Amino acid sequence: MSTLSHRMAGLPELRIGAQLRRAEDTRSRMSAAAIPGGFVRMGVAKEIASVLKDFGLDAAAVIRDANLDPALFDDGDNVISFVALGRLVTLCVARTKCEHFGLLVGQKATISGLGPVGGLMQHSATVGEALRNLIQHIHLCDRGAAPLLTVTGDEAMLSYAIYQPGVESTDQIADAVMVLCAVIMRTLCGAEWLPGEVLLPRQLPADPVLYHRLFRAPVRFDQETAALVFPARWLDHEIAGADPVFRQIFDDRVRELEAANTPDFADDLRRVLRTRILAGRCSAQAVATMFAMHRRTLNRHLNQEGKCYQDIIDETRFEVARQLLNDTKLPLSHVAAALGYSEASAFTRAFRRWSGQTPTAWRTATVARVGMEQ
Repeated sequence: MSTLSHRMAGLPELRIGAQLRRAEDTRSRMSAAAIPGGFVRMGVAKEIASVLKDFGLDAAAVIRDANLDPALFDDGDNVISFVALGRLVTLCVARTKCEHFGLLVGQKATISGLGPVGGLMQHSATVGEALRNLIQHIHLCDRGAAPLLTVTGDEAMLSYAIYQPGVESTDQIADAVMVLCAVIMRTLCGAEWLPGEVLLPRQLPADPVLYHRLFRAPVRFDQETAALVFPARWLDHEIAGADPVFRQIFDDRVRELEAANTPDFADDLRRVLRTRILAGRCSAQAVATMFAMHRRTLNRHLNQEGKCYQDIIDETRFEVARQLLNDTKLPLSHVAAALGYSEASAFTRAFRRWSGQTPTAWRTATVARVGMEQ
């Protein structure tokens, strides 16, 4: 199997005709039905079958054992629920006994897995424009997680977070997506691009050298979020081979998909909250401003869907807490602070209300369960 560095160094030349055929095919598929909440287009996940075969396993048998149809992996435009994807990845890690299974999946993926959104990115004028297109239209590919681009001074950070609740193996999924993000950045910027560092919300693996070698950068484990950190000057980098004519074609495709997309305000709100809750910018007033509406209007939208703002805030905090407790060794005080609690005791009371257990009991039970599965 080729390594990530090999793949990055020898990215194939863009083939516009193939991109357009894929865009047209995707348009005809996606215009009929928008991707439902909690689902993601196969894209990166499609490569799971290939990685299983690389281990000499019967991929179809493993997929069936996860109660999924192997035919699902024949087409990158199929969709899979995040819950089913996490369950499958957990099984794959157990069957292959490979704790970096997500890395292997991610290194096989390409920007084309994003369909028309990927085509629009490749023909954007600059890297910054491409990433903004990704963030604006990601829900056409992914309705369970969200990327975020933040710039602080001369440093940029491209992060990714899962907001769909109850997903297993979020650390493996984050590994795969961060590798894909690195491949995307190398596609847009050229072979000279390197991240300054990589942040991963997972425990220190047995072989951390592999991560450093694949990303060709320092990797920090036990982090609050998954992210690539790189010099902000790359955002102004002009994308080689970008063609304004093809950009317009892909832009038209994406606009058609957006027009066919069914609005789901609660899902949009969860996506926004997941990317901002760790920064403490999630008051009802602040979020209403992000949506360019009055706070009463925000509440009215949620009431129409049978939701209330505090319930969604609690659901989001619980999901973040669950991921950090399951996948990292961050101290409880750190998790509490990350979620905006001034004291660990307040976080413990909230977590017990959400789950019926203390955070410590939850983490202990998770460690025991993972040990039994291995």
